Amino acid sequence: MKIGIVSGEMSGDILGAGLIRELKLIYPDAEYIGIGGERMINEGFISLFPIDRLSVMGFIEPLKRLPELLSIRKHLYQYFTNHNFDVVIGIDSPGFNTTLEEKLKKAGVKTVHYVSPSVWAWRQGRIKKIARAVDLMLTLLPFETAIYQQYNVPVKFVGHPLADQFPLEHDQLKAQETLSQLLNNKALVNQGNIEYKKNAPLLACLPGSRNGEVSLIGPVFWDVITRCCDTVKNLQIVVPTANKQRAEQIKEQLKGYPNLPITIIDGHSHEVMAAADAVLLASGTTALEAMLLKKPMVVVYKMAKLSYWIISSLLKTPYVSLPNLLADKALVPELIQENATVDAITDQILQKLQSEEYKHEIMEAFTQLHEKIKGDADRSAAKAIHDLLASGIANNRCDNA
Repeated sequence: MKIGIVSGEMSGDILGAGLIRELKLIYPDAEYIGIGGERMINEGFISLFPIDRLSVMGFIEPLKRLPELLSIRKHLYQYFTNHNFDVVIGIDSPGFNTTLEEKLKKAGVKTVHYVSPSVWAWRQGRIKKIARAVDLMLTLLPFETAIYQQYNVPVKFVGHPLADQFPLEHDQLKAQETLSQLLNNKALVNQGNIEYKKNAPLLACLPGSRNGEVSLIGPVFWDVITRCCDTVKNLQIVVPTANKQRAEQIKEQLKGYPNLPITIIDGHSHEVMAAADAVLLASGTTALEAMLLKKPMVVVYKMAKLSYWIISSLLKTPYVSLPNLLADKALVPELIQENATVDAITDQILQKLQSEEYKHEIMEAFTQLHEKIKGDADRSAAKAIHDLLASGIANNRCDNA
């Protein structure tokens, strides 16, 4: 058995490693080859190229790297077909993987795509290409299956891996103990040194993981926090940063806010959010993580005007954050672009910090959504792939008979 996997992002490396662990229980003697990162390699995976060669974003960078990307894709196609692979699984990276999958499917190789592109949100025409490219689509979110069923694309909802990592019930006191220990570790604290008080309100602040996000969103957040500190006595703020570059960028911004009680910590965003009373965040996966931790949140996003104009003209959904998309209603406030004003964000954060009734209501709603997307994703995905391969073997036996 030869199983190909192609992942182009670190998030895909996490998914790929979990999938390989479960597939090895079904196919212990199989070979796992393609493109993956350190976690997949630790599971016995052979990566033909470094995973970061596929990690490109936006519109311009892929064009600059186009000759290299085309060369990698051609090499993978030839390798998978020349060595008679039983199945090739593309994890996310749809711009690269769906074209590869379409070629492989035409050559008779079974193809699976793991993590649906956001066809329900924008560029729905892509689903026609996906229908030609895959024998099976594995989705992380339950509402994604309907659109594939409309186009007769075999689809299986397997659940979101993050929902398996977080417990349904959250122990905030234990989380506060953990955060207190982290903040006492001088090697982790990048700036500030609050004497963490468990009985004082704590706001987790996450202004994004990319330079452009922090450039636009960071200054707004610091103005909001200034206002909140004037209203909420003894408010504590912890900013977990995605990497060293963002930490330095935020420290530079905060030079203009010398009196804010902000502590910057390297990483540990889950621990910080788990201990917090509310979360102020830039839209993205962090909103899903805050939901799984059952935290009141305010979702903010700003981008360059031209980019926003292009994306907003293509967007087909009324919401951008996963909690609202899953609930199909405005559970959490989304303050986007011109609506992301200091006044509006401050009003929302103060409500989330001060309303015990809201905290109770949102905890119940988030628990229901957590249960909705919890599905033992690694095992469910491996089983779906096994079922696909088993059906192909059965069909071949019928044809031979």
